Amino acid sequence: MAEDRPIDRTDRRILDELARDGRLSVTELARRVGLSKSPAQVRLRRLQAAGYILGFRAVIDMARLGRDHIAFVEVKLADTTEPALRAFNTAVRAIPEIEQCHMIAGAFDYLLKVRTTDIASYRQVLGERISQLPHVASTSTHVSMQAVKDSGP
Repeated sequence: MAEDRPIDRTDRRILDELARDGRLSVTELARRVGLSKSPAQVRLRRLQAAGYILGFRAVIDMARLGRDHIAFVEVKLADTTEPALRAFNTAVRAIPEIEQCHMIAGAFDYLLKVRTTDIASYRQVLGERISQLPHVASTSTHVSMQAVKDSGP
């Protein structure tokens, strides 16, 4: 933490509660973890300052926005030197349809989560953007049929 103090059970409970509902008021958060408001607020600020809490965001219903087509893309690179990996990492961040990018230990190098409106728009993103990323040798797509569990505990 800010003063190199390990987090305790109460800190973990605060983090668990916020992971479930990031819009909790400090008063409600304090009640749920068994603290008064001031100590809860101090802990919350300390967890933020120490980098345990990176931010807060709204969870958007992407289907209502017409962006419910999800594909997972395995990417193999032709070059896996550090400069090549850095170039790929930088370029992938510029494609808004790529929601997540994970470097993988295994048969391929990266796994991308790509969100688009439909298969036609996905095909366009794949052909015009993902395949053109630095050092891409090949891709393999897996289309999600249903999100059984999408986030959270």
